[in-house]
Amino acid sequence: MVQVGVHVSIAGSIDKAVDRAVEKSCDTFQIFSCNPRGWKVRELTEIEITRFIEKVAHSGIYPPVDHMPYLPNLAAPVDEVYNKSVAALIVELRRCDALHIPYLVTHLGSHRGYGKAEGFRRIGDAVNEAFREVDNAVMLLLENTAGTKNSMGGTFEDIRHIMAHIEHKERLGICFDTCHAFVAGYELRTGKSLNATLLHFDEVIGLEHLKLIHLNDAKAGLNSRLDRHEHIGLGYIGEDGFRVIINEERIKDLPMILETPVDDRRDDIRNIRKVRELADGY
Repeated sequence: MVQVGVHVSIAGSIDKAVDRAVEKSCDTFQIFSCNPRGWKVRELTEIEITRFIEKVAHSGIYPPVDHMPYLPNLAAPVDEVYNKSVAALIVELRRCDALHIPYLVTHLGSHRGYGKAEGFRRIGDAVNEAFREVDNAVMLLLENTAGTKNSMGGTFEDIRHIMAHIEHKERLGICFDTCHAFVAGYELRTGKSLNATLLHFDEVIGLEHLKLIHLNDAKAGLNSRLDRHEHIGLGYIGEDGFRVIINEERIKDLPMILETPVDDRRDDIRNIRKVRELADGY
């Protein structure tokens, strides 16, 4: 049975995210544990932490997933931004541990024109420093990117290079974003093409590292390098493509998080419903 959910708000108190996930009939859910557009982080109270853990346990929704804020750039060539980014990663690893959240998703950042080799080194150093500072069971999930200019992680080979720089590989996993992969040039829309993409992933990274799917349609075409998410089935991947993806044996048991728009065409609940509709035997 497909395990699908959405990104939910923590407005009011972090435990209210669980209430929102329940309201939307989620099987899993994702949050930002703090303001995603700022550097300042408000400390969580013991009451908030306890309520969050208890509500997750009572809801039966699992796993909860945390996502790094937007501002950190682990590949940043400028030390000020880089150091703040490492500090943010350390904070989020600790918050996940406190909240009993098993997965923390991170974007891989931009080398800002300094080149991929330098970007690989910076990301590796950042993660190694964070892992040395925080030793817990939280798994850091590296998210593939859309292959936009100067971005890191747009190819499976990029991700392999990043992983090669990291000491504790047992603490790493992969979050595979369907929109990002598609616009970066990976064809996913037929059984044959999806199989070829997954075989390539397995050869380069290893499917055992794949822990989470960000299930998003794309507003732009194959290899367009435009990171624009669309409602499930209404973009260039389309309903037939998602039927193939959702029912693929190597993927279908993984938690799937939707980061789709909310507008007058469709909301989160209807996107979740669409995924379940496309899943065989749901």
